[in-house]
Amino acid sequence: MKLVDDLKVLAQNSGFRKLIGVRLVSQCGDGMFQAGLASLFFFRPEAMTDAAGVAAALVVMLLPFSIVGPFTGPFLDRWRRRQVLLFGNVLRAGLVLLAVFGEVWFGDGPFVYVVVLVALGLSRFMLAGLSAGLPMVVGSKERLLMANSIVPTLGGVATGVGAVIGFLLRLLLPDGASQQLASLVISGLLYLGAAGVATLLAKDELGPEVPDTSSSLGAQIKQAAVDLVDAVKYLVRRGTPGLALTTMALHRFVYGMQLITIILAGRNLLVDPHNADAGIAAFGTLMGAMVAGHGVAVVLTPIAHERITPAQWIVLCLTGGTVGQLLIVFSHEQLIFMAGLFIFGIGVQGAKIAVDTIVQSDTADAYRGRAFSIYDVLFNVAECVAAGVAIFLLPNIGWSRPVQIGLIVFVWIVALGYRHLVGKLGNKPRVVA
Repeated sequence: MKLVDDLKVLAQNSGFRKLIGVRLVSQCGDGMFQAGLASLFFFRPEAMTDAAGVAAALVVMLLPFSIVGPFTGPFLDRWRRRQVLLFGNVLRAGLVLLAVFGEVWFGDGPFVYVVVLVALGLSRFMLAGLSAGLPMVVGSKERLLMANSIVPTLGGVATGVGAVIGFLLRLLLPDGASQQLASLVISGLLYLGAAGVATLLAKDELGPEVPDTSSSLGAQIKQAAVDLVDAVKYLVRRGTPGLALTTMALHRFVYGMQLITIILAGRNLLVDPHNADAGIAAFGTLMGAMVAGHGVAVVLTPIAHERITPAQWIVLCLTGGTVGQLLIVFSHEQLIFMAGLFIFGIGVQGAKIAVDTIVQSDTADAYRGRAFSIYDVLFNVAECVAAGVAIFLLPNIGWSRPVQIGLIVFVWIVALGYRHLVGKLGNKPRVVA
């Protein structure tokens, strides 16, 4: 099997083995953390059950990091990325445990929201650091293509496994604080485990090639604004990475709409809205179907990369994913819904792998950290926009045939527009001094 062969090739590199270890442990913690937040914010009897409430909770969790996120990328080009992974995971663990104590002492309130916001912001920062450091341990472009076909999807599977375990804990534990907070506590322990794995890497192993530690923190923050503008200009001039990031952001809007759809459908459509446990089980099956599609992408993408370019694969994944959306248009019956999300999940993850590859391979190392910081911010902004749109378009049951049809048309416009613009570049990045 090609997946096994590729893993054997990559596993010969000890740096890659350690980096993938950090990613799998930390993203499993991400999954449990997200399951814990879902349990707290969406699937309690007294929690919000309408589109406005769900959208507002998502915006609160995502928008602040979208504002401060651009200033994290330049630090990845200055700080040792291994140290970022080490101390960032330790700090995340502390914040998660602080959120647990805050929930016990104060309940849902500003304190818990602020701590959660900072923890989620660090999670995005960690993922950006992992992506920026990957080329440093992989080496050749051929191996980078293999790594991008495997690593993000394995990370997504780890997140899914963590989420499933978190949801199972919610269903198996008795009512009370332990049911609501167990996933959060375990996620904090997993972050500590990821920090431990990061210590196996050498301090300079993940780059940057020339760390800048000469200026003060204040000067670095001021310079970050200048660097961000410079990075955006670079990505636009370079062509292929700028187009890939724009396409990803537009498709992430569609993903955000589907995420809110399945939260509401799991809570209000497929089960009794007053049965929070049944709601989280229904949501888990829908989300699990989409994550399973992500797993299939790890098998299909390397095969596709042998025959077509990453840009062509992006177009195919976006348009192919609309087949799943058509199933959702056809019916909200749970099995059909799951089948549609499974196909849609293949398209989402397959396109993301290709975007990762384009950004990593077509971006100079001096800009790579900032590029992935911009990447993550675009993720959040797109989902925040989706949340705002969902308030006006989605019913409280989540599922809407006209909205799903509109999303399909939107995806086709994005895919064809991307294909046209990349074709004008000859599918090659411009030379930038």
